[in-house]
Amino acid sequence: MSKRLRVSIAQINLLVGDIAGNVQRILEAINTARDEQKADAILFPELTLTGYPPVDLLLRPDFRKQTAHAMQELVKQVSGIDVVVGYPCEQKEKFYNAASLIRDGKIITTYFKHRLPNYGVFDEKRYFYEGSEPCVVDIKGIPIGLTICEDIWFPEPVSKSVKAGAKLIFNLNASPYHLQKTHEREDVVAQRIHESGVPVVYANLVGGQDELVFDGDSFVMDEDRIEARAPAFKECIYPVNFDFDGKTVRVIKDEQQAQRLSEVESVYNALVLGVRDYINKNGFKGVVIGMSGGIDSALTAAIAVDAIGNERVEGVMMPSRYTADMSVEDAEAEAEALGIEHRVISIEPLFKTFSESLKDEFAGLPEDSTEENIQARCRGVLLMAISNKKHKMVLTTGNKSEMAVGYATLYGDMAGGYGALKDVPKTMVYRLADYRNSMSPVIPQRVIDRPPSAELRADQKDEDSLPPYDVLDAVLEMYVESDQTVEEIIASGYDKEVVKRITSMTDHNEYKRRQAPPGVRITKRAFGSDRCYPITSGYGSESWKERHK
Repeated sequence: MSKRLRVSIAQINLLVGDIAGNVQRILEAINTARDEQKADAILFPELTLTGYPPVDLLLRPDFRKQTAHAMQELVKQVSGIDVVVGYPCEQKEKFYNAASLIRDGKIITTYFKHRLPNYGVFDEKRYFYEGSEPCVVDIKGIPIGLTICEDIWFPEPVSKSVKAGAKLIFNLNASPYHLQKTHEREDVVAQRIHESGVPVVYANLVGGQDELVFDGDSFVMDEDRIEARAPAFKECIYPVNFDFDGKTVRVIKDEQQAQRLSEVESVYNALVLGVRDYINKNGFKGVVIGMSGGIDSALTAAIAVDAIGNERVEGVMMPSRYTADMSVEDAEAEAEALGIEHRVISIEPLFKTFSESLKDEFAGLPEDSTEENIQARCRGVLLMAISNKKHKMVLTTGNKSEMAVGYATLYGDMAGGYGALKDVPKTMVYRLADYRNSMSPVIPQRVIDRPPSAELRADQKDEDSLPPYDVLDAVLEMYVESDQTVEEIIASGYDKEVVKRITSMTDHNEYKRRQAPPGVRITKRAFGSDRCYPITSGYGSESWKERHK
């Protein structure tokens, strides 16, 4: 006679360090799964108790004590359902990334993560010891192997569980989003199923945490097919049914499962979620955005409104002598389409005052980027003053292409608390603008069609200072994200001088990027913890001597 099992996947949004709050979220999810969904078990993400990643909070003795105490209290309150939860566990003076099965007020068994990632945004070997033993638990007569996140990317943890008798694998995850991540996860899980012959339940965290976004997108796979999928970028308690005939576990397909998002749709959702959680989890009343009439600020404003609502977003247009009338018109048109509070504050008086104050210092010297940067810094001062007075965070508007080559002004357009587009290449900005307009037309078409310009001097266009964005972004992807050499990029068909110029600008602007605010990560290699380069360095596409002839 076959056995039935109903498992609820807790795809929930947590706050790192809020241990008491996270326990409450866990208990609420347990109640929903047990009482409303009639589940036999509920599966939570990796390090649910602390939120992920807790980073150096894990080094604090008081934090460890709070976590251990909270786990004890949680265990006492579990009844009527099996709970698999992730948390940091200290045992024999060693600290582990762990998952325990709790049943009716007792911890039945505990698994320690085998594979600790130590690359990109991950640094788990700084905090945890590796486990080595499989952990197979019995839930309603079905033997289930526990694994945690990175374990699924290698054959051994799953194969050990299967050799120990597992007929189903639970995989607890805190897997951050980046482009193509959905395909990568599914390919890896399909490979584990091909090797082991058992289905996998992939439960993932959802929510924004500083620069990281966790997309949820939890799923259950059997025989290389997705049989059930939770919605991406949304909280949910998602039930899945299984049937066990004594030999094989079969997933009962969810005919109403969520569909996989398109690339541009997933990026947009990641940006909205990342911005929303950064603002809300840090307690900001709202945001203020410098709206230039250009595509970057237009898209940023749309993301902000979709994230926190138009009543919490304020737009400020700050024209100068070089600002075209159409720029102010387009910025106002978008602000009105989004329904946000907006105003115009000219920077011309400020710019004149700075110029007058510096005229003796600059006597005999030609105008150059200095005057352009003063204009940008006038705007930065205004925005930060509004931010301070109204307790609203400045949301910066710079994109990854600009950040890479330093086409941004320190203490000017880089001034702010968070960057919605910090990891978004300019070519993707245009795709996202078109996508947002497909939902409702809020970005004027003229903004999308006109050549981009910083408007810091007469008739200025970005391509006066930069290669075309399709070329720039392609070279940056090869150099920054794929670590290709200058020679390899040139060999792929790009002009030698253009490649050397782009890579040189990237190398020499690390000091600017270090002073940029955090922002949503959407690529495999964002600037920051993904790509840690020295500021002071002799490495680059041209030697130190050549740069200083």
